Amino acid sequence: MTKILAFCLALALTAASAQVIRPGALPVTSDLVRVGLVDEPNQPVSLEETCKDVAFTRNVKYGDSDQNVLDVATTANEAGESRPVLLFVAGQHFASDGAPSTPDPVEDEAMCLAAHHGMVGVKVNYRLAPANPWPAGAKDVSAAISWVHQNADLFKGDARAVIAVGWSVGAFHLASYLAHKEFQEADNYIAGTVLVSGIYRADADIGDGGKSYFGTDASQYDARSAFPGILKIEDPIVLAWSTDDPPPLVAQAAALKDKLCGAGHCPRIAVLKDRDSPASVFGLDGTGDSLAERTQQLLSQVQARGLP
Repeated sequence: MTKILAFCLALALTAASAQVIRPGALPVTSDLVRVGLVDEPNQPVSLEETCKDVAFTRNVKYGDSDQNVLDVATTANEAGESRPVLLFVAGQHFASDGAPSTPDPVEDEAMCLAAHHGMVGVKVNYRLAPANPWPAGAKDVSAAISWVHQNADLFKGDARAVIAVGWSVGAFHLASYLAHKEFQEADNYIAGTVLVSGIYRADADIGDGGKSYFGTDASQYDARSAFPGILKIEDPIVLAWSTDDPPPLVAQAAALKDKLCGAGHCPRIAVLKDRDSPASVFGLDGTGDSLAERTQQLLSQVQARGLP
């Protein structure tokens, strides 16, 4: 699994039509970095090249809503060995703006990187407010993880080695799932968690989109936060944020770190120079505190303790 973790994470996600496709028709971008796949890590390559030989299965239903869909990315696996699963939960909004979702090239790059490094990439779409307020996001995370457990054999994924990555709003939904045992099923164990640039407790300044998800009664926000439930999690956590994140977002991450450490479960920390820059995320800009390094350590910890 060591080679698998040389890359760990571009992070973020969406979905398209339910079929196995080759991504050669995806738009080409000039600023994507093919981490770990070229001799010079800063060499820009196209999304077509990054996704070469990766097969996508799109819009797989995991729940009742039209928004309950996920994508799976794999590469050829002639030996048929089980591969770890990197499950992405991401998004910038709690509420829908009415625009139809479309595949995001950066999200597909993350999937391709996972697949090229011997993992199965799964990216999750979840329901949005106002039609689907709290706790729809946490319940959708739970349902998606259950789907992975129930269907891992279909794509030769290892349900015992699922690493879940929450990014932005997706970080809250993943943290909320971890914090509220009432949303968890018997078959949705995850071996480790990565939380990037999320909020973990809403406040009165959450904004209209956030209020459409959490409700307008701020007295309910404590009960709908990740606290105190997430402080009881014993499985390893990587907590990351960016120096470009607004101060309230950095304060959210710092508060979660302090509370986890106070509970005896200090997370590994990655402070990214720019969470939207592959160079910063993967430590290619000379900063040693990359998300890749911390995630490597997390999965090494999972290996060392053994899988359930």
